[in-house]
Amino acid sequence: MKEFYDAFSPHPANHVPLSPLSFLERTADVFPHRTALIYNDRRYSWSQVRERVARVASSLVELGIGPGDTVSVLAANTPELFELHYAVPLTGAVLNTINTRLEPETVAYILDHGDARLVVADTAFADTLTSAFALNGKALPVISIADPDGPGGEMIGSHTYDGLVEAGDPDFAWHGPRDEWAALALNYTSGTSGRPKGVVYHHRGAYLMSMATPIAWDLPRHPVYLYSVPMFHCNGWCHAWTMTLVAGTIVCIRQITGEAVFRLIADHGVTHLGGAPIVLSMLINTPREKQTAVTPPVRILTAGAPPPAAVLAGVRKLGFEVMQVYGLTETFGHVAQCLWREEWDELSEEEQAECQAWQGVGFPMTETIDVVDRTSGNPVPRDGSTQGEIVIRGNTVMKGYYKNPEATEEAFSGGFFNSGDAAVRHPNGYIQIRDRLKDVIISGGENISSVEVEGMLYRHPDVALAAVVALPDEKWGEVPCAFVELKEGAAATEDSLIAFCKEHMAGFKRPKKIVFTELPKTSTGKIQKYVLRQQARAIPSKTNQQDPVE
Repeated sequence: MKEFYDAFSPHPANHVPLSPLSFLERTADVFPHRTALIYNDRRYSWSQVRERVARVASSLVELGIGPGDTVSVLAANTPELFELHYAVPLTGAVLNTINTRLEPETVAYILDHGDARLVVADTAFADTLTSAFALNGKALPVISIADPDGPGGEMIGSHTYDGLVEAGDPDFAWHGPRDEWAALALNYTSGTSGRPKGVVYHHRGAYLMSMATPIAWDLPRHPVYLYSVPMFHCNGWCHAWTMTLVAGTIVCIRQITGEAVFRLIADHGVTHLGGAPIVLSMLINTPREKQTAVTPPVRILTAGAPPPAAVLAGVRKLGFEVMQVYGLTETFGHVAQCLWREEWDELSEEEQAECQAWQGVGFPMTETIDVVDRTSGNPVPRDGSTQGEIVIRGNTVMKGYYKNPEATEEAFSGGFFNSGDAAVRHPNGYIQIRDRLKDVIISGGENISSVEVEGMLYRHPDVALAAVVALPDEKWGEVPCAFVELKEGAAATEDSLIAFCKEHMAGFKRPKKIVFTELPKTSTGKIQKYVLRQQARAIPSKTNQQDPVE
């Protein structure tokens, strides 16, 4: 009878709030002596990490930090930042990791808007933090991380991270949140248009993301993971918690270069790493004499701008197995994956790379990911050509934007999170991004995918990096403009690259202007197209005689 089934209420014996904090307690108990963290000459076992986390958490409480407080962190990928992913939420506070490449003005805004109570900062970023305090007209309490392997910098405040560890209580009570919906982290978007928005994560979402990632990525127990994803970006794709769950060994890297990645793979037997497509390009362009053999293959999770097929093919030749994933800050990171299909085994290498560049299907914990018509809200046909917007529903969608109910309501309109990404859906259900909606170039009434044009440019042997944006045009409204970084010693010219594109794609899609320059990038390796759009607007308009509908 229904009333008997409905008579039960949650009980402490059968209902425990989901939180990734539980992973560290279990792993430290089951694998206390396994190496947890490696950073240059430093090594910590899982039992040592648990003790250090408890000490830091107890010291934060002594400093007055408690439930609902925001603790901001400005730090590189060192053991301290990993530990803070546990120590801060253990106090009930909310972890706010800040992009270390931001200018003082934006850091000041985040500290003020996020209601930071305290800042933990690597001394390398002392100048940025001091300037941010001056802009806000007030200084916050600061705990300094003095990394002996870092570039140095001034100590700010009266406390150090090492001091928190030394003074803290190793027996600090270990407990999770009372409510799994409680705020866990506050991450700010890149702020490519207007002020960045504060994205609030909850314990439930981080737990489920961490549980799903090993299934989606086929993670074994005890992987050796190179933490090349900045931990301030979507909390490092939630991998700080995921790698704890599988009792992995985390190799920290402060400054990413191709040479350093190859060296750490060789030194520590790295099996997995993550990174934006820029990291893949970095590996490909590492001089031969600084590359080391990648045997057995190292598995890479890549996300960000869709990686060009030529880049995916290039890293495969070096010994890397790449899986493309898709997500946003608002979805705790990746919520879709390009899962390999057996029928692709019979395709050519070029065709396989093209398929691998798709964003794919939902992660195991993703309830719904679809491509819908922006006007009707109906799913687009699975024909690989009809374009719509990617929408997402599931437990790894943010609580909302901090102190911004209007933006939250807009993002959730229609009962989904609206991504702002334009995509198509193939007959097999796989999603493929065509562009950010704001990056679609409309020339003479024709829609041009900047991603498609970039993919063509990457096929040219002289091109290291490429980004395509709209160039205002008197006749056509706008036309494609490419910003290109050439490989060292390359001799390609504007005319030769435009001619190359015209050979392989419709004339209206080819770039009408190519600018050779170093591309502006975020700390996560994403090319900052908003900067390039500003530069393109400053280029004098010139009517191109090529008919855009040819």
